Amino acid sequence: MIKKTIGLEPNLYNYLLSVSLREPEILTQLRQETSQLPGAIMQISPEQGQFMGLLVKLINAKKTLDIGVFTGYSSLVVALALPADGKVVACDTNVENTNIAKRYWQQAGVGEKVDLQIAPALETLDNLLAAGAEETFDFAFIDADKGNYENYYERSLKLIRPGGIIAIDNVLWSGKVADPENQDKQTQDIRALNQKLHQDQRITLSLVPIADGLTLALKN
Repeated sequence: MIKKTIGLEPNLYNYLLSVSLREPEILTQLRQETSQLPGAIMQISPEQGQFMGLLVKLINAKKTLDIGVFTGYSSLVVALALPADGKVVACDTNVENTNIAKRYWQQAGVGEKVDLQIAPALETLDNLLAAGAEETFDFAFIDADKGNYENYYERSLKLIRPGGIIAIDNVLWSGKVADPENQDKQTQDIRALNQKLHQDQRITLSLVPIADGLTLALKN
Protein backbone atom coordinates (compact mmCIF):
# COMPACT_ATOMS: atom_id res chain seq x y z
CA MET A 1 0.00 0.00 0.00
CA ILE A 2 1.13 3.54 -0.74
CA LYS A 3 -0.18 6.93 0.37
CA LYS A 4 0.30 8.86 -2.88
CA THR A 5 -0.32 8.23 -6.56
CA ILE A 6 1.79 5.35 -7.82
CA GLY A 7 4.45 5.95 -10.46
CA LEU A 8 4.79 9.73 -10.07
CA GLU A 9 8.22 11.06 -9.14
CA PRO A 10 8.15 13.50 -6.18
CA ASN A 11 8.41 16.75 -8.14
CA LEU A 12 5.55 15.83 -10.45
CA TYR A 13 3.42 14.53 -7.58
CA ASN A 14 3.96 17.75 -5.62
CA TYR A 15 3.05 19.77 -8.70
CA LEU A 16 -0.14 17.73 -9.12
CA LEU A 17 -1.13 18.57 -5.55
CA SER A 18 -0.17 22.23 -5.93
CA VAL A 19 -2.55 22.82 -8.84
CA SER A 20 -5.42 20.50 -7.94
CA LEU A 21 -5.75 19.70 -4.25
CA ARG A 22 -8.44 21.64 -2.37
CA GLU A 23 -8.31 19.82 0.95
CA PRO A 24 -10.34 21.29 3.81
CA GLU A 25 -8.27 21.96 6.92
CA ILE A 26 -10.14 19.32 8.92
CA LEU A 27 -9.04 16.64 6.43
CA THR A 28 -5.45 17.87 6.55
CA GLN A 29 -5.50 17.65 10.34
CA LEU A 30 -6.87 14.12 10.20
CA ARG A 31 -4.17 13.04 7.75
CA GLN A 32 -1.47 14.56 9.94
CA GLU A 33 -2.72 12.82 13.07
CA THR A 34 -3.08 9.52 11.23
CA SER A 35 0.48 9.78 9.90
CA GLN A 36 1.75 9.29 13.46
CA LEU A 37 0.00 5.94 13.88
CA PRO A 38 1.62 2.52 13.32
CA GLY A 39 -0.83 1.71 10.51
CA ALA A 40 -0.50 5.08 8.79
CA ILE A 41 0.23 3.40 5.45
CA MET A 42 -3.49 2.49 5.28
CA GLN A 43 -4.44 6.17 4.92
CA ILE A 44 -5.80 7.02 1.46
CA SER A 45 -4.08 9.84 -0.41
CA PRO A 46 -5.66 13.30 -0.46
CA GLU A 47 -5.97 13.39 -4.25
CA GLN A 48 -7.86 10.10 -4.12
CA GLY A 49 -10.16 11.44 -1.44
CA GLN A 50 -10.90 14.54 -3.49
CA PHE A 51 -11.62 12.35 -6.54
CA MET A 52 -14.06 10.25 -4.52
CA GLY A 53 -15.84 13.38 -3.30
CA LEU A 54 -16.20 14.48 -6.91
CA LEU A 55 -17.67 11.10 -7.89
CA VAL A 56 -20.19 11.29 -5.07
CA LYS A 57 -21.35 14.70 -6.27
CA LEU A 58 -21.41 13.63 -9.94
CA ILE A 59 -23.89 10.84 -9.25
CA ASN A 60 -25.91 12.92 -6.75
CA ALA A 61 -25.32 10.31 -4.07
CA LYS A 62 -27.25 10.42 -0.81
CA LYS A 63 -26.65 6.97 0.67
CA THR A 64 -23.18 5.43 0.72
CA LEU A 65 -21.10 2.60 2.17
CA ASP A 66 -17.60 2.87 3.62
CA ILE A 67 -16.18 -0.64 4.05
CA GLY A 68 -13.02 -0.20 6.11
CA VAL A 69 -13.02 3.06 8.06
CA PHE A 70 -9.53 3.19 9.68
CA THR A 71 -9.37 6.75 11.12
CA GLY A 72 -12.24 8.04 9.03
CA TYR A 73 -10.71 9.99 6.14
CA SER A 74 -12.73 8.25 3.41
CA SER A 75 -15.95 8.51 5.43
CA LEU A 76 -15.30 12.17 6.13
CA VAL A 77 -14.47 13.15 2.56
CA VAL A 78 -17.65 11.45 1.34
CA ALA A 79 -19.81 12.87 4.13
CA LEU A 80 -18.60 16.38 3.30
CA ALA A 81 -19.61 15.83 -0.34
CA LEU A 82 -23.10 14.55 0.53
CA PRO A 83 -26.17 16.76 0.88
CA ALA A 84 -27.49 17.58 4.34
CA ASP A 85 -29.73 14.52 4.36
CA GLY A 86 -26.97 12.18 3.12
CA LYS A 87 -25.81 9.11 5.00
CA VAL A 88 -22.60 7.05 5.19
CA VAL A 89 -22.89 3.54 6.63
CA ALA A 90 -19.34 3.00 7.91
CA CYS A 91 -18.11 -0.54 8.62
CA ASP A 92 -15.15 -1.40 10.83
CA THR A 93 -14.16 -3.50 13.86
CA ASN A 94 -11.43 -1.32 15.39
CA VAL A 95 -12.78 0.85 18.22
CA GLU A 96 -9.54 2.74 18.84
CA ASN A 97 -9.14 3.91 15.26
CA THR A 98 -12.81 4.70 14.79
CA ASN A 99 -12.80 6.79 17.96
CA ILE A 100 -10.38 9.08 16.10
CA ALA A 101 -12.75 9.03 13.14
CA LYS A 102 -15.76 9.97 15.27
CA ARG A 103 -13.90 12.91 16.77
CA TYR A 104 -13.16 14.34 13.33
CA TRP A 105 -16.66 13.65 12.00
CA GLN A 106 -18.04 15.67 14.89
CA GLN A 107 -15.53 18.50 14.45
CA ALA A 108 -16.45 18.69 10.75
CA GLY A 109 -20.15 18.88 11.57
CA VAL A 110 -21.04 15.65 9.75
CA GLY A 111 -21.34 13.29 12.72
CA GLU A 112 -25.07 12.87 12.13
CA LYS A 113 -24.42 11.74 8.56
CA VAL A 114 -22.24 8.78 9.57
CA ASP A 115 -23.77 5.56 10.87
CA LEU A 116 -20.79 3.66 12.31
CA GLN A 117 -21.24 -0.10 12.60
CA ILE A 118 -18.62 -1.77 14.81
CA ALA A 119 -18.92 -5.34 13.55
CA PRO A 120 -17.44 -7.51 10.79
CA ALA A 121 -18.37 -5.75 7.56
CA LEU A 122 -19.87 -8.87 6.00
CA GLU A 123 -22.24 -9.09 8.96
CA THR A 124 -23.28 -5.45 8.52
CA LEU A 125 -23.78 -5.85 4.77
CA ASP A 126 -25.79 -9.04 5.21
CA ASN A 127 -27.96 -7.30 7.81
CA LEU A 128 -28.61 -4.46 5.38
CA LEU A 129 -29.66 -6.92 2.69
CA ALA A 130 -31.87 -8.81 5.13
CA ALA A 131 -33.52 -5.51 6.09
CA GLY A 132 -34.51 -4.84 2.47
CA ALA A 133 -31.80 -2.33 1.52
CA GLU A 134 -31.02 -3.96 -1.85
CA GLU A 135 -30.41 -1.35 -4.57
CA THR A 136 -30.88 1.59 -2.17
CA PHE A 137 -27.26 2.78 -1.99
CA ASP A 138 -25.59 5.11 -4.48
CA PHE A 139 -21.88 4.65 -3.75
CA ALA A 140 -19.62 2.19 -1.95
CA PHE A 141 -15.93 2.38 -1.10
CA ILE A 142 -14.12 -0.89 -0.36
CA ASP A 143 -10.81 -0.60 1.51
CA ALA A 144 -10.61 -3.42 4.05
CA ASP A 145 -9.12 -6.92 4.36
CA LYS A 146 -8.13 -8.08 0.89
CA GLY A 147 -9.18 -11.69 1.45
CA ASN A 148 -12.82 -10.55 1.60
CA TYR A 149 -12.70 -8.11 -1.31
CA GLU A 150 -14.76 -10.38 -3.55
CA ASN A 151 -17.36 -10.89 -0.81
CA TYR A 152 -17.56 -7.15 -0.16
CA TYR A 153 -17.90 -6.52 -3.88
CA GLU A 154 -20.73 -9.03 -4.36
CA ARG A 155 -22.72 -7.69 -1.44
CA SER A 156 -22.09 -4.08 -2.46
CA LEU A 157 -23.28 -4.88 -5.98
CA LYS A 158 -26.59 -6.04 -4.51
CA LEU A 159 -26.89 -2.96 -2.29
CA ILE A 160 -25.97 -0.42 -4.98
CA ARG A 161 -28.66 0.89 -7.33
CA PRO A 162 -28.22 0.72 -11.12
CA GLY A 163 -26.07 3.70 -12.03
CA GLY A 164 -24.35 3.63 -8.65
CA ILE A 165 -20.61 3.22 -8.26
CA ILE A 166 -18.43 0.83 -6.28
CA ALA A 167 -14.88 2.12 -5.74
CA ILE A 168 -12.27 -0.48 -4.75
CA ASP A 169 -8.92 0.59 -3.33
CA ASN A 170 -5.40 -0.88 -3.65
CA VAL A 171 -6.06 -2.77 -6.89
CA LEU A 172 -2.51 -2.08 -8.17
CA TRP A 173 -1.07 -3.11 -4.78
CA SER A 174 2.20 -1.17 -5.06
CA GLY A 175 2.85 -2.92 -8.38
CA LYS A 176 2.92 -6.40 -6.83
CA VAL A 177 -0.02 -7.57 -8.97
CA ALA A 178 2.17 -7.23 -12.07
CA ASP A 179 5.06 -9.25 -10.60
CA PRO A 180 4.56 -12.93 -11.54
CA GLU A 181 7.07 -13.98 -8.89
CA ASN A 182 4.92 -12.48 -6.15
CA GLN A 183 2.48 -15.15 -5.05
CA ASP A 184 1.57 -14.02 -1.53
CA LYS A 185 -2.07 -14.50 -0.54
CA GLN A 186 -3.16 -10.84 -0.56
CA THR A 187 -1.60 -10.23 -3.96
CA GLN A 188 -3.31 -13.31 -5.38
CA ASP A 189 -6.64 -12.20 -3.92
CA ILE A 190 -6.39 -8.79 -5.59
CA ARG A 191 -5.28 -10.32 -8.91
CA ALA A 192 -8.28 -12.68 -8.81
CA LEU A 193 -10.70 -9.83 -8.16
CA ASN A 194 -9.17 -7.71 -10.93
CA GLN A 195 -9.60 -10.59 -13.38
CA LYS A 196 -13.16 -11.18 -12.24
CA LEU A 197 -14.14 -7.54 -12.63
CA HIS A 198 -12.58 -7.42 -16.11
CA GLN A 199 -15.04 -10.12 -17.20
CA ASP A 200 -18.07 -8.99 -15.16
CA GLN A 201 -20.82 -7.84 -17.54
CA ARG A 202 -22.95 -6.55 -14.67
CA ILE A 203 -20.77 -3.44 -14.47
CA THR A 204 -19.08 -0.77 -16.55
CA LEU A 205 -15.43 -0.81 -15.51
CA SER A 206 -12.50 1.56 -15.19
CA LEU A 207 -9.28 1.02 -13.24
CA VAL A 208 -7.88 4.46 -12.45
CA PRO A 209 -4.12 4.68 -11.67
CA ILE A 210 -4.64 7.12 -8.79
CA ALA A 211 -2.98 6.44 -5.43
CA ASP A 212 -2.53 2.63 -5.20
CA GLY A 213 -5.03 1.94 -7.97
CA LEU A 214 -8.76 2.60 -7.69
CA THR A 215 -11.24 0.46 -9.58
CA LEU A 216 -14.57 2.06 -10.44
CA ALA A 217 -17.44 -0.32 -11.11
CA LEU A 218 -20.65 1.34 -12.28
CA LYS A 219 -23.63 -1.00 -11.89
CA ASN A 220 -25.41 -1.47 -15.20
